Amino acid sequence: MTTPVVSGPVKLTKDEILRYARNLITPEVGMAGQLKLKQAKVICIGTGGLGSPISIYLVAAGVGKLGLVDADVVEVSNLQRQVLHGTSDVGRAKVDSARDTLRELNPHVELEMYNARLSRQNALEILNDYDIVVDGTDNIPSRYLLSDACVLLGKPLVHGSVFRFQGYTTVLCAPGGPCYRCVYPEPPPPELVQRIAVGGIVGVQPGIIGCIQALEVIKLIVGQGKPLIGRLLVFDGMNLKFRELTLRKDPDCEACGARPTLTRDLVDYNAFCGVRAPAQPAAGIAEVSVQELRRIIGEERPCILIDVREAQEYEAGHIPGAVAIPLGEILYHLHEFTWADDIVVYSGTDERAQEAAETLLRFNFRRTRVLKGGYPAWTQPGEPAPPSS
Repeated sequence: MTTPVVSGPVKLTKDEILRYARNLITPEVGMAGQLKLKQAKVICIGTGGLGSPISIYLVAAGVGKLGLVDADVVEVSNLQRQVLHGTSDVGRAKVDSARDTLRELNPHVELEMYNARLSRQNALEILNDYDIVVDGTDNIPSRYLLSDACVLLGKPLVHGSVFRFQGYTTVLCAPGGPCYRCVYPEPPPPELVQRIAVGGIVGVQPGIIGCIQALEVIKLIVGQGKPLIGRLLVFDGMNLKFRELTLRKDPDCEACGARPTLTRDLVDYNAFCGVRAPAQPAAGIAEVSVQELRRIIGEERPCILIDVREAQEYEAGHIPGAVAIPLGEILYHLHEFTWADDIVVYSGTDERAQEAAETLLRFNFRRTRVLKGGYPAWTQPGEPAPPSS
């Protein structure tokens, strides 16, 4: 990383000297390193499981400016791992919750919040003002987008990912090092890409990986240690083992190679990866509101209610009378329905209900609808849910 250009003298206040005392007496940081931290501008994409420890420790360390990008709201299911947010924040924009937590932690850090999804339309503009980009996302299209944008802007990208008890960390797009496309020239098949919401994640796992990402950012800023450039750190939480893999820059990479074809006109990354963007309900699929569903249930009108989440999600809480049919098993249950049935499917806040409804509609179950807002909407305050049967 190139140290940010300093415009005018930068000093620590008396409060900052007291606050960062343990940094200042660390030889590898000292006053020179702390001043570099104060001058640095870092942006983290995501305020979830990875973004929480990343932002908490960077703000505590005294990074001068931290940008956070996230368009989601806090849900109860987030709190198991997303320690930036608390119970009272449920329903709030994540960037608002994060801002309040981080201001309380360190008022000396400038915070810039972007209540938006990073996209090919805004990525270059948003990332341009920062020295280092940190990946706190949980999906493949965003990783390609971040890598391509960082290559074009000349920014190092501190990457991390987690799944169940596994975690990975590396530094991409740094001078001489590989980018994401060097490692993954082609995206994996869409059917192999499991979302955290489906596959699960142990809450402490992103805390460990996010802390390592924050450490890598600090090392890049102060210019000490050996960053994970060209090295992939693999963490097996179940067996508590670390191992390291070598990552090599591809001289023929279309993004960062000797003859790159990447341009500022970024591609549609969802289409590139063969997955749907988190989108509005698919055309032709009707929705039913929570209020209407309650009326249907209360009036005992015939209705087949299908919960397409995984078994453990269903057991943790479900709508009374719903049958559990995980999305991957829906085809094996078609014989249980008739074309005259009134069918309502729901999941969480993801797209599984949409996929299930599309499958049912393809097989002529034309009275299929999706519960608007999914199970979280059913349990919203002001709409008390009857206890699960």
